[in-house]
Amino acid sequence: MNQGKLEVVKQEMARVNVDILGISELKWTGMGEFNSDDHYIYYCEQESLRRNRIAIMVNKRVRNSVFGCNLKNDRMISIRFQGKPFNITVIEVYAPTSNAEEVEVEGFYEDLQDLLELTPKNDVLFIIGDWNAKVGSQETPGVTGKFGLGVQNKAGQRLIEFCQENTLVIANTLFQQHKRRLCIWTSPDGQHRNQIDYILCSQRWSSMQSAKTRLGADCGSDHELLIAKFRLKLKKVGKTTRPFRYDLNQIPYDYTVEVTNRFKGLDLIDGVTEELWTEIPDIVQEAVIKIIAMKKCKKAKRLSEEALQIAVKRREVKSKGKKERYTHLNAEFQRIARRDKKAFLSDQRVIHISI
Repeated sequence: MNQGKLEVVKQEMARVNVDILGISELKWTGMGEFNSDDHYIYYCEQESLRRNRIAIMVNKRVRNSVFGCNLKNDRMISIRFQGKPFNITVIEVYAPTSNAEEVEVEGFYEDLQDLLELTPKNDVLFIIGDWNAKVGSQETPGVTGKFGLGVQNKAGQRLIEFCQENTLVIANTLFQQHKRRLCIWTSPDGQHRNQIDYILCSQRWSSMQSAKTRLGADCGSDHELLIAKFRLKLKKVGKTTRPFRYDLNQIPYDYTVEVTNRFKGLDLIDGVTEELWTEIPDIVQEAVIKIIAMKKCKKAKRLSEEALQIAVKRREVKSKGKKERYTHLNAEFQRIARRDKKAFLSDQRVIHISI
């Protein structure tokens, strides 16, 4: 996912009522966090290779409860939320593929185990993401239910062992669904359907209500959206006050009069220097607050309405199984998104020059 698709992802999150979204295979480099309108994104990637690339996106309501994050590496990150009566930790992962060397796979699980060791034992724990594994439909007591998909492979067996070692259950194998609600990834030719994305949670956590794929949700990915619904309470974390911004392009004459009159009352000759040093900024600030209007910031949109409308049409044809039409609309969306990105960056450069 590139940043041009971010608007579509936010739109889909709101449409299907998702509060916390795990994302794999981005096209960003480095690591960090930023906000985009009413959403907040935490991401981590290899600086130069642009591989693995994961992120967690939260909406405004959930963001107010975040009080910690650990950008472990380009395959896993964790976010901690303040809850009642227990805090919640969500870890997003992107596991090595089936073609990876054994050393890389074991390194991944060692890093994940290290991350779990840093997670408080009393936290409600969720580990979500693309595991590139098939646990199959055979039940493993305490780990998987009877409603997995397909046949277990070597990577699936390693995932089950990890769950057994850490008393975790694979939630999207516990609920009986139609097979199309279990399938996560479909091959381009439509011949192979796999369940390779999973949501793991603590065995002691019993408020999971459902876990299934959401058909029709579309962000231009070859993976279906996997959604888990659970019941828990969050607490707001105290946040710092954002600085006020005032419209200084049109300063009214009343401001000049106010500051001039206040300055006339200062004893600039016999006054104490330290007191004047404090009083002068206070006069300016009080006059600004009293007279100058707050600045209304209008954020520029990275995607045009045309691109967003095509994204809606793309989602509709995907839900109807029209693959050729979907491919055409996806190519059209990519073309318009690149055009919009170019126009957006051009506008940004113009703004910087004028300032």
